[in-house]
Amino acid sequence: MKENKIESVLGIVAEYNPFHNGHLYHLKESKRITNSKYVVAIIGNNFTQRGDCSIFDKWTKAKFAIENGIDLVIELPTIYSSSSAQNFAYGAVSILNSLGIVDYLSFGSENGDIDSFVEVSNYIYNNDDFSRILRQELKNGNSYPKAMSLALDKVSDNRYLRFLTPNNILGLEYISALKILNSKIVPITIKRNNDFSSNNINESSDISSATSIRKFLLSSENDFSEIARFVPENVFYFLQSIYKDRSCFIPTLNSFEKEILYILRRMSLEEIRNLPDISEGLEYKIKEATYKSSNLESLITSIKSKRYTLARIQRILVYALLGITKNDLEVSKSIIPYARVLGFSSNGKELLSYIKRKNNDINLITSLKKFEDSCKDDNLKRLLKTDILSTQVYNSALSQNRFLNDYTEKILEIKNNK
Repeated sequence: MKENKIESVLGIVAEYNPFHNGHLYHLKESKRITNSKYVVAIIGNNFTQRGDCSIFDKWTKAKFAIENGIDLVIELPTIYSSSSAQNFAYGAVSILNSLGIVDYLSFGSENGDIDSFVEVSNYIYNNDDFSRILRQELKNGNSYPKAMSLALDKVSDNRYLRFLTPNNILGLEYISALKILNSKIVPITIKRNNDFSSNNINESSDISSATSIRKFLLSSENDFSEIARFVPENVFYFLQSIYKDRSCFIPTLNSFEKEILYILRRMSLEEIRNLPDISEGLEYKIKEATYKSSNLESLITSIKSKRYTLARIQRILVYALLGITKNDLEVSKSIIPYARVLGFSSNGKELLSYIKRKNNDINLITSLKKFEDSCKDDNLKRLLKTDILSTQVYNSALSQNRFLNDYTEKILEIKNNK
């Protein structure tokens, strides 16, 4: 790598929950199409966009990613990682853009046609009526996908409605974030070979959704060896080693059932009202449900309705668990988050050195303690405090064989990158 020039750099945003063959296909196709030598991945941390916990901690996910071809892994802070599509995308894209070296952003989609994404994004981005109606529908308590559909239905005579699948919405938000940030990063999309939200293992392919793989892992009745054809070898052997005793493995948000019920019962109506995604008097319904629910499943069932989706309810539960408020979420929408490095390959180490030389002002974290001591931005400190709490909370559901600490966990350096 020369000091004044760097070869093409690809950016990817993912949860890798867990890393599987579909992710590997997306990575390889994206590198082929862009002819990129280096790949930076922004990965979700211990809690996910759908309001659940990640089955593995962020360092384990980073390890799988680097061993399978990612060069530099950067954490998406908790507040973005556990947000709905709009803020999730903004947080990830703003980090990629802040690095100053990323040329492309690749995401998966149902149609694989980037021109259609740009067309719909341009229409939405430049339409004041759409923005106004979207804000109103969100205020009315609708989920983000539902609010987008309602707004688009009222301003576009239905011609774009079929485009609004959940995964396409996330792609649109990536492109919108690039526009907001006036970024020079070029978006591309790779057509998916599977239904990313399917609950069932794919019987006719070696690619199956992360959702179906997680569901499969939860059942002790399944023949575990079947998972081998859906994930890279290193992921399979790790899963195999922990499958029976479930060490290093947190299956669902139910692992925090007692904590969530306790916190919600202790919270006042005003405190619940101050959680993100609470509107239309939902705090009353939640408070009532906490007193008549003995477990998380019954709590969610009592709250869930056509208006309040499962993902939205679970995100609210995560916000309560981690103490995230509406103010925290609003602040996150107006700042550029830090770039906290979780790990890198040999190529990634070279890339990291270049980023440091090129961007003197970037909030790049390679030492948590040094960043805390030098950071003067209270908003960034609040983001980091939530990340640290996220790890501490995640620890409470891990076995004694694995204890995580943001201050002592070392950045992964893996030399045998593919």
